[in-house]
Amino acid sequence: MKVIGVDLGGTNIKAAVVDRDKGIIEQVTTPTQANLGRDHLLDRIAETIKDLIKKNDIVGIGMGMPGMVSKDQTTVNNPPNLPGWISVNASKEIEGRIGIPCKIENDANIAALGSMHFGAGQNFDSFIMITLGTGVGGGIIYERTLFKGTQGMAGELGHVIIDYHGPLSNSVTRGTVEAYLGQRFLSRFATDLITQNPGNPLYKKFANDFDKMEPVDITNAANQGNELAMEILAKSGQRLGYAIINYVHMMDIRKFVVSGGVSKAGDYLFEPAREIVRKHMMEPFKEGFELVHEELGNDSALLGAAGLAFDSFS
Repeated sequence: MKVIGVDLGGTNIKAAVVDRDKGIIEQVTTPTQANLGRDHLLDRIAETIKDLIKKNDIVGIGMGMPGMVSKDQTTVNNPPNLPGWISVNASKEIEGRIGIPCKIENDANIAALGSMHFGAGQNFDSFIMITLGTGVGGGIIYERTLFKGTQGMAGELGHVIIDYHGPLSNSVTRGTVEAYLGQRFLSRFATDLITQNPGNPLYKKFANDFDKMEPVDITNAANQGNELAMEILAKSGQRLGYAIINYVHMMDIRKFVVSGGVSKAGDYLFEPAREIVRKHMMEPFKEGFELVHEELGNDSALLGAAGLAFDSFS
């Protein structure tokens, strides 16, 4: 059984033919050109998919994209970086251009589906995916099904408040999870600490332009024994731990899969999170708790979009 998975980003459209058993067997990438308008972009998506359909028997299309997606997985509202997309039934638009059924889903939920079908989430009936990228997103899998909430918008884990006196992020209030663990916000926090330690190698490397410093640089420094880098990641990991406690206490789901660029810090981030959980989570919730890293990497979005198609059209 083969489907098309599409990852619609602000810069590129990625599409792949995915076999349920073999995974990705062919993929292509084309520039998004979102600035040329909604209809132009929809046409580009369709043309990208058509090239893959010519050589394969496809039963359905799944597409991941930014923005809030309706519960029936057809309509996206106000997606960032896509000018002119106010409220678009992207499912209907793609189906009309290609003649193959299509479902869409928020990109963080897509990551959860990718993990469930092809990654670390295969081992769990229920788990929460946390994506630590430019921002912080999430997806909730309950009994092998994506939990969407009443209107389809559940899983905005990055906007959970852990300190209302804390720093700002893209949320409407201070001190959200994203303000501590999103890529650019973690870098901002790191900059504040590094500038107080001008003798540190990270200061010497980035003093002329801290905007170039990314979490991977902090992880690399930690791997080289930089204690300040380890402290920065540990403090971020502690915030992750407190966020996880909130999620567990609300959902009674004890398995967590973490992905995204920031997650590459691995145990520099995860062990402090686990320690916070051990110390502060209510005792009855600790049984069965697991926190693991998702290893799918750059393919996770395409595989998750394919998972959406498998779930919808098999």
